[in-house]
This record gives sequence, structure tokens and C-alpha cells, in this order.
Amino acid sequence: MEASLARRRLLGGLLGAGAALGVGAVAGPLGAPAHAAPRPAPRPVADWPTEFPLPDGFRPEGIAIGPGPYAWFGSLGGGSLYRASLATGRGRTVPTGTDAPTVGLKTDERGRIFIAGGASRQLRVVDGRTGRILAAYDVGTPATLVNDVVLTPRAAWFTDSTQARVHGLPLGPRGELPRPRDVISLRLKGEWVEAPDDGFTSNGIARTPDGRALLVINVHAAGGSLFRVDPRTGDARRVDLGGKKLPDGDGALLLGRTLYVVQQFQNAVDVLRLDRGGLRGRAVGRITDPRFRIPTTVAAHRDRLYLPNSRFDVEPTPTTTYTAVAVPRR
Repeated sequence: MEASLARRRLLGGLLGAGAALGVGAVAGPLGAPAHAAPRPAPRPVADWPTEFPLPDGFRPEGIAIGPGPYAWFGSLGGGSLYRASLATGRGRTVPTGTDAPTVGLKTDERGRIFIAGGASRQLRVVDGRTGRILAAYDVGTPATLVNDVVLTPRAAWFTDSTQARVHGLPLGPRGELPRPRDVISLRLKGEWVEAPDDGFTSNGIARTPDGRALLVINVHAAGGSLFRVDPRTGDARRVDLGGKKLPDGDGALLLGRTLYVVQQFQNAVDVLRLDRGGLRGRAVGRITDPRFRIPTTVAAHRDRLYLPNSRFDVEPTPTTTYTAVAVPRR
């Protein structure tokens, strides 16, 4: 009885599908059942490439991952982005309609890409499906270099490498982008130390583990430091890292209470363990790899970290080769 009832339900479901989609959805030309071609089984993550090429001459700097297992790379050489499948390593260039560079970038669950526009002084938001610029905001002074970005539930925050400020895009309750007049330019104060004469100072940015403040890398102060910044007041306090220095600190990625900091010219990623408030931490490891060629930024997918090799040690040309590499998380 139960088997017969189950069979009638199955047949009923098939007949319903045929009524909706046509007889061909149920039977082939000779009455034989039609079956959709089976999809190939997805490759296990362990079989995904741990190194793949980026376009020649691309000059990568920033990386973001998502939505899904796809990496986005920005270019110091222009406004086009590169989207690569982590499963295959293959990708395509996505024009955005501007020649302005892309330094740091982050993606959100809506498929938008938030871009730090370097010396263009722009904070840009791009539609990842089409490459269309959804919004662009000019910030800072002629000396400004917008370097990196982090997303929080309420805002996108950008570092300014040559000014003692962070710039913010407040987001609406459904992620709405702000009007230009609502862009925040927050002066850093407290213990913050800026390099003289518009010198290069701040670089990577992340959130504290408790989500209440920002973490900003300062490559000038005390030989390279990490600062906790209150996003309401701009008050900056140096994080006690037990003597650990970040002179080449570039991209920063927080996972739980672990902060990964890319030390670009050292060809290494330092692994720091922070307290919840982000005022204290200690070095717990270092990741190196012979494939590193001055990596700059880092993003994570599953148990891997992905980094673009920016090759700042060579003069860029249209034929300069670039790669992205994956290493195990620690």
C-alpha cells in the first residue's frame, strides 16, 4: 500500500510537470522517458588549483572573494576588474568604464564591489554582474591616496594612506548607498602618528573581533603598528602586539579573533591572535611560501587564504606575468 501510494504520487508529479511544460518534458520523441543531462560532480576543494594566472600586465593589488567561490582582483593599471573561479582558476576581465585604478576592494552579499580608488581619490561601488559603476564619491585632498576598504553592517570604511583620516560610506538598513553629502571623513586623533609631508602611513583595515571598532595598519608609527580606531570619534589607540612590528603591513583579514596581516616585501603573512576589543594581541604564526612574489592583500575561502602576487620588485610592462596563490589557513 505504501509503495503503491508513493508510486501514484510520483506519477502525479510527473504528469503535473508534463501539463505545465509540455509532453516533451515527460517523454522523448519515441515515448521514452527524457532525462536531463547529468551535471558533472563538482571538483573537491582539495583539487582546486593553488596557483593560477592573472592577465599579463594587469598589476594586481587587491582581492575579494564572493559571492560564491569567485575571486575579484583590482588593478593599479586601470579600472577593469578580473573575476576568477577558485574551482578552475579560469577567469575574465570585467570593464567598469573608468581608467581610475583599483587598490583595495571588498564584495557584499548583493554582488556589489566597494573599491578604494587610489590616487583618483574615489570611493567607488560597482555592480559585479555588469561592471557598471553604481556610485562614485570624491574624497580628501589632492594628496589623498585611498588604499583599502572594510565592510561593516552599517558602513564601508576606507583608509587614506597620506592623510590622517578614514572615509566612510554609511549604508541604509537595506544596504542603500549614501548621498555624496553624507560621506564621512573622520580625522584620526588620540595616539595616531602620521608620517610628515603627506608621507605614506595607513594601509590595510579590518574590524575588531567584537565589531565595535576598526583596526588600521600604520606602517610609520613605531616601526609599523596596528591601531584600534573608534568609528564614532576617530580616537586611535595603538594595539599592544607584544613587540611585533608591521613595517610592510598591507592587507588585513580578520577571521574570528585571528588577524592575518600581509607583510608584502617580506613575502609573508603574519598571524596575530587578538582579544575581543582589539586592544591587545600576540603573534602566533607566520605563513611563507616560495611562490610569494610580494603579495599585497589576502582573502579567505574555506580552509585557504588567497593572495595576489603584485611583483612590486619589477618594472611593470604589458607583458609582465602575474599570479594568485592559495595557502592553507592557520
